[in-house]
Amino acid sequence: MTAMAPMTLTPQAVARRRKRRVLRGVKRIGLYLAAFAFTAFAVFPFYWMLLTSFKTNRDLYVGATDLSHIPWIFNETPTLQHVKLLLFGTPYLIWVRNTVLVGAVVVLITLVFAVPAGYALARLTGRWGERLGIGIFLTYLVPPTLLFIPFARVIAVLGLQNSPWALVLVYPTFTIPFCTWLLMGFFRSIPRDIEEQGMIDGYSRWSVIRKIVLPLAVSGILTAVIFAFTLVLQEFVYALTFISSVGKMTVSLGVPVALVRGDVFYWGSLMAAALITSIPIAIIYNLFIDRFIAGLTAGAVKG
Repeated sequence: MTAMAPMTLTPQAVARRRKRRVLRGVKRIGLYLAAFAFTAFAVFPFYWMLLTSFKTNRDLYVGATDLSHIPWIFNETPTLQHVKLLLFGTPYLIWVRNTVLVGAVVVLITLVFAVPAGYALARLTGRWGERLGIGIFLTYLVPPTLLFIPFARVIAVLGLQNSPWALVLVYPTFTIPFCTWLLMGFFRSIPRDIEEQGMIDGYSRWSVIRKIVLPLAVSGILTAVIFAFTLVLQEFVYALTFISSVGKMTVSLGVPVALVRGDVFYWGSLMAAALITSIPIAIIYNLFIDRFIAGLTAGAVKG
C-alpha cells in the first residue's frame, strides 16, 4: 500500500482560507468592541455617581471656569463630606427603613392578589383571559397624575393622611395589574399536561397549584417581586401627595426634599444617595439574572 501524497492547496484556496480567518478575527474584534461599549455605557452612571459622591465642591464646580479641569477624574483629594451630610445631616436611614417596610408589605399584597389572578386568567377563563389581561395591564398605564386627586379623597376619608399606610393602600393599585399581566405569560408557558397529570394522580386543583405550578413559577414570581419593589422604590407622585412629615418619607421623596433647597442642589449628597440606593438593586438583579430573564421571556413562544 502506497502512502497518499499530501493534498496541496491552490493559491486561490489559500487566499480564501486566509480571508475567512481575517473575517473571523474582524468579527470577533467587533463583538468585543460592542460588548465593551455596552458595558461602559451601563457602568458609566455608577462611575459618575461614585465620582460625584466623593469629589470636593471645588472639584465639582471649578470645571465651569477652568478649561484645564478634567471632570472624569479626581482632580483633588476625595472627601467624605457629602456622605456624612447624607447619613448624619438628613434622616436618610429612616427613609431607607420606611421604603423597605412599605415595599415589603406592598410586595406581599401584590403576590397575594397577582399570583392567583395571573393563574386564573391564564388557565381558567378560556379565550377571555387574554382580553381581561390586556384590560388589567391598561389600568397600569393610567398616569398617576390623573389618579392622585381621587386617591387623595379616599385617603382623607380613611384618615390615613401623612401615614405610610396610605402608600401601602395606593401602591398595589399599579403593582397588582402589572404583576398580574407579567405572571399570566409565565403561567401560560407551563404545560397544561403537567397539571392534568397531577389531577389524574389524585391532586385537587389547589394541590396542583401549590405543589406543581408554584415551584415551576419561581422565576416569574421572582420577576414580579423585583418589579414590584422597584416600582415602589422609584415612585414619587403619590409619596409627595400623601406624606408631609420628613420622618415618614420614603427615599424617593426624602432625598430631593432634603437635598434640593430652592436653587441649591447638594449634588454630592444626591449622588451618594442614588449610589447607595441603587447598589442593592443592581446586586439583586445580577444575582438572579438567569431567573429574571426566564421570567421576562416566559410565554414569548408558547401562548
